[in-house]
Amino acid sequence: MRNEIELEGIIEDYLNGKLSETERVAFEQLRKNDPTVDHKVVAHKVFLDALGEYANKMDLKAKMDRAHAEIDVERLTEALRPHPSRIINLWRKNKAAIAVAASFILLTIVTVYSIQQNTKQIGSVELVSRELTKIKNSQSSLIRIINSKNTPKNVKPANFGGTGFALTANGYLLTNLHVVDGADSVYVQDSKGDSYKAKVVRTDSQYDLAILKITDRSFSPLSNLPYRLKQSGIGMGDVVYTLGFPKDDAVFGEGYVSSKTGYNGDTTQYQVAIPVNPGNSGGPLLDHQGNIIGVISAKEKQVDGATFAIKSKYIQEALNSIPNDSLGKKVAFNKRNSLQGLSRNKQVQKIQDYVFMIKVYK
Repeated sequence: MRNEIELEGIIEDYLNGKLSETERVAFEQLRKNDPTVDHKVVAHKVFLDALGEYANKMDLKAKMDRAHAEIDVERLTEALRPHPSRIINLWRKNKAAIAVAASFILLTIVTVYSIQQNTKQIGSVELVSRELTKIKNSQSSLIRIINSKNTPKNVKPANFGGTGFALTANGYLLTNLHVVDGADSVYVQDSKGDSYKAKVVRTDSQYDLAILKITDRSFSPLSNLPYRLKQSGIGMGDVVYTLGFPKDDAVFGEGYVSSKTGYNGDTTQYQVAIPVNPGNSGGPLLDHQGNIIGVISAKEKQVDGATFAIKSKYIQEALNSIPNDSLGKKVAFNKRNSLQGLSRNKQVQKIQDYVFMIKVYK
């Protein structure tokens, strides 16, 4: 407990620039070598940013209160009568106070609007899960639902959706924890439009990962998975792509690695220049040879194409958390990669059967 408190104090000093140069260099090396410490730094930075925003709002409110006290209410009441000259004089005498009050009202309206939005946000990062209840299905997707023999009957439409991809041929899938968090039931839909009941079998809140297992008896095991998990790192500028479900049909996105760290320097993530939308959360991130290098998790709200992906190292840790006796013989990430050397079009065709839409019912 004492060590935890001391670590929090060091992180506080680090973020506030109070460490000496030697201490700062040593701490940054520790952060680089220990993902747990790095994660704590990122979480503390988000917390401090939130406190700062709150302090700014309270400061503005105090200014508004002072401005309100300075306004001559009797003169304001008199000015409400149709005397243009009085209104002009009142504005000249109180325009500074009225401007502050108007700014506070505008800030309040924007804040309330932001709170009402259903997209989950952390600081300036937006988690890209998808609210399905407000998205109208196209005619083609309605046909897919009618033809899907496993779609749950007599239930409300799914509340949220995202993307997942196969970890093993026998029905284990990976997605983001924020996609399935709080779910009463989960269904996954394949590229043919068939839905299957699934359950959450493992979660990792630190890295925002969840492992699902398809439990439907009608599900047939997949063929050997075409991709493999890339153990080595990837460089800035390397071409990457993803496949996800921001709508009812899979959507391809391509870009490049723009940073080897994620939001606020988080070393557990990559930043990639790929535009994503709600529904892409949990989608695989692949390099140009078709190796899995990460999983799409979030994007920065105010920067176009600034998407964050959890690195493959932590996908491997999630896979290792599944009991060996339940994996079966067909393990997803082996040393072979049948996508290597194929054109991008051929790679995408091969992986479509291994990428699923996640439907969450709450």
